[in-house]
Amino acid sequence: MAKKVLVVLAEGFEEIEAVAVIDLLRRAELEVIIASIEKRVLVRGSRRIALEANIPLKDFSDIPDALVLPGGIPGVENLAKSDMVCDLVRKCNQEGKIIAAICAAPAYVLTRCGILEGRKVTCYPGDENRFLSSTTYVNEDVVTDANLITSRGVGTAFNFALALIENLLGPEAAAKVKERTLIK
Repeated sequence: MAKKVLVVLAEGFEEIEAVAVIDLLRRAELEVIIASIEKRVLVRGSRRIALEANIPLKDFSDIPDALVLPGGIPGVENLAKSDMVCDLVRKCNQEGKIIAAICAAPAYVLTRCGILEGRKVTCYPGDENRFLSSTTYVNEDVVTDANLITSRGVGTAFNFALALIENLLGPEAAAKVKERTLIK
């Protein structure tokens, strides 16, 4: 049975951070479910590119093996306002499931959800001032701290996805996807 990854989208998400990650995870043969925090399943990104979600988040009742939160403004603001998103983040964290957030999502969403105390994270440059003093900001493209994977933005999306694949399926699976897609 394939491991299940839930990618949560809100109006204004960063398209590359969502689509690149979804694509690479599916190439690794992970089951990727796209959920919208809105009732509708067609979600428009920050560059006005629409992506069709599989389901509204309210209809997802499982705990995924990994939860992915793309960045983008106002997408992360919309994710951070969602009690459903924070409840799911907290449940995933309590169960040791992977929580992966990129760009502004670590600073906006994970800070609001209250799971970053004593954790090492990265985010989009300039958003690190949103972290509490108990969170350690690391200026690296991808930072993994136990079940938490964070990344900086569009230019780091491929390596972010590869880190997810490695954590879910092992280094061989990540290397295979990297080789097939010619990622440097």
